[in-house]
Amino acid sequence: MLEYLYELSLFPLVLTIGTFMLGVWVQKKVKSPLCNPILVSVILVVSFMAITDFSVDVYQTGTKGLSWLLTPATVCLALPLYEQLKTLKKNLPAILIGVLAGTITSLAVLLGLCYLFRMDRQMTVSLLPKSITTAMGSVLSRENGGIEALTTTVIIVTGIVGALVGSILCKVFRIKHPIAQGVAFGTASHVVGTSRANELDPLTGAVSSLSLACAGIMTAVLFPVACLFLPK
Repeated sequence: MLEYLYELSLFPLVLTIGTFMLGVWVQKKVKSPLCNPILVSVILVVSFMAITDFSVDVYQTGTKGLSWLLTPATVCLALPLYEQLKTLKKNLPAILIGVLAGTITSLAVLLGLCYLFRMDRQMTVSLLPKSITTAMGSVLSRENGGIEALTTTVIIVTGIVGALVGSILCKVFRIKHPIAQGVAFGTASHVVGTSRANELDPLTGAVSSLSLACAGIMTAVLFPVACLFLPK
């Protein structure tokens, strides 16, 4: 049976899209951020591959098209920016300051943790771009000697965690303004967090879209500076 699935080049694609659509259905039924479609899809796909011993290489080959779509999908987030352009212009200085503070904090805290746990340079470089999109983070990691696969995994996990607990943390710390929430989601958990922000409020989603783009640019600029503090 497994050999037959290997011969079906579209099977990995169907598996990925099918489990994601199932996750969307579950989220609509349960109406809980814990039932994030991406998280549901990841759990189901990994479980299937573990149980059946399905080849990772075959899966990656079959889903290359989805990986290619990551960049244009990110660009599509410009639509809510256009719809909320007037409000974004009015609050642009505050948004940029918030994103800068979040970006610096993310890099500084991660550097501190890597020193605390005595991680080597390669591991630290792989973890530093955790809060930006996969398209940007994987390039930064690869060009600076990191492990691209690890970076991609950490970015995905960061996004899912942000989408799951972001709303809860906003309630705990009484962050009620949609612009403040958008900055938090976009800066900390990139595209996956932005998808959750769009569910909360159109303005929150627009600010999150702008924040993730700015956070990516700021991380790309500050990344070489952070690397100066890493062990040789």
